[in-house]
Amino acid sequence: MTEKLPEAEVIKRESDYLRGTILQGLGDRATGALPEDDTKLTKFHGSYQQDDRDLRDERRRQKLEPLYQFMVRLRLPGGVLSSDQWLGLDNIADECANSTLRLTTRQTFQFHGIFKEKMQTFMRMVNELGLDTRGACGDVNRNVISNVNPQLSHLHQEIHELSLAISDRLRWRSGAYGEVWLGEERVAELGQEEEPFYGHKYLPRKFKIALAIPPENDCDVFANDIGLIAIIDEGRILGFNVVVGGGMGLTYGDPATYPRLATMAGYVPKDKIVDACEAICAIQRDHGCRTDRAHARFKYTIDDHGMDWFQERFAEYHGAPFERPRSFSLTSNGDRFGWVEGEGGFHHLTLLIPTGRVADTEEGGQIRTALREIAEVHEGDFRITCNQNLVIAGVTAENRGKIDAIVEEYGLDAGNRSTPLRQHSMACVAFPTCGLAMAESERFLPGFVGQIEQLMSEEGLEPDAINIRITGCPNGCARPYLGEIGLTGKALGKYNLYLGADFSGQRMNRLYRENIDVDTILAELRPLLRDYREGRLENEYFGDFLVRTGVVEAERTPAMLHQAIK
Repeated sequence: MTEKLPEAEVIKRESDYLRGTILQGLGDRATGALPEDDTKLTKFHGSYQQDDRDLRDERRRQKLEPLYQFMVRLRLPGGVLSSDQWLGLDNIADECANSTLRLTTRQTFQFHGIFKEKMQTFMRMVNELGLDTRGACGDVNRNVISNVNPQLSHLHQEIHELSLAISDRLRWRSGAYGEVWLGEERVAELGQEEEPFYGHKYLPRKFKIALAIPPENDCDVFANDIGLIAIIDEGRILGFNVVVGGGMGLTYGDPATYPRLATMAGYVPKDKIVDACEAICAIQRDHGCRTDRAHARFKYTIDDHGMDWFQERFAEYHGAPFERPRSFSLTSNGDRFGWVEGEGGFHHLTLLIPTGRVADTEEGGQIRTALREIAEVHEGDFRITCNQNLVIAGVTAENRGKIDAIVEEYGLDAGNRSTPLRQHSMACVAFPTCGLAMAESERFLPGFVGQIEQLMSEEGLEPDAINIRITGCPNGCARPYLGEIGLTGKALGKYNLYLGADFSGQRMNRLYRENIDVDTILAELRPLLRDYREGRLENEYFGDFLVRTGVVEAERTPAMLHQAIK
């Protein structure tokens, strides 16, 4: 007996290669929303339909429909864009969105507050900048992320070129994007194959790829479906160790769901790595679970079938087996702030952008205005980091003074205006726009970090670097399960507290306390921080201390991620 497919799977297959009735829905001015089935398809086009949850109750009382609007995410492999593109996106923020840009944990931009009547204008303006949103969401390969590595420009260039090549190889190709958003005419005949790789089924769920250059792991390479760890010899990339089956996210109360770190599969030479990524993605396309979306990520395909099965399938799909993995070392997953001098006499400035929000606000200062002024004089490029920060890259010695003056005028943070604790904190958007949010995250993080700083001060600790990750739900957009202190929203004002990840993104944390408020979180952390001050080894990180002293087990099963220690 054939199992019934979930609704999302049926919608994909019957969508006429992601067209659905999106175009007709955009023209319906009787509502700010699109038809429900089409909201599943617009994800493939880079957009989520949302509403302002702060206004839900008031609009309900006024007998108005929710204030529907759209979040749109760009496809920006490796997070690199020119100054002209930055200025263009800044203009779009005013023209079509809510006058802010947000840097994401996957090295791209999200725009919020876009109303339906502005969607096609938004997409056309993005297209005019040489950019697109195709596959930034949906059941396809998502934005390919990579190490920004401003110190070694030639390695960054190699990594960036591979990011572009992988993204292009796994990009969905249906004419739907041009027809819906850009006014193009349909050229493919009905029934003609439009998706040579994805077919009409696409993938079972989203798929993520990251590239890292040791010893830096700023992209959290083990949190991805495919992680590529560069093997360097004499300053050149020889190839990559390939890890597979990583992924964040779980469903509360369902031990069959769990975050997972990727498993080492083997080594692939550099000239074969794009083909290897296509082969691995094809394995998931053909063998991933399509009857249960909660079980449809690649991590479950790996665990269901085992690594021996995967190795055999890879050799079959790729035409050659993995080679033995090479040695490597990863030491950190944060950003280096301030100026560094790279190769060729160019300088690079990394700026802290709190929670990635580029906006002019009374409390946060004029970050957006300052970055616009930098873009007007900067001749190099901008690089978004996987920690929601920004690198002003390729600055000439002549231009460095101009940029320094803007940084000083607007009080931008080059790592000199914040503590290491704040520099290693990250949050997802959550309220008011994310429909999955159960608790605050972006709006909660600054105050929470301040409370931790105060707590550390009271316990005689410097506000040293501790990775803090907060999300408004368990889906893991800010990779909370890799935080030395991780919070996932459970209800308004309530969070699950996770502890014990390492500082380099190679060990997940463990559920410590469940469904507790902020005061209880701080009360739980106080004695642990006190013990840390009294018993830490030299240069020992907080997560490592918790494991060494037995507060959190070093090795743990997926089910333990659902079981609180206390």
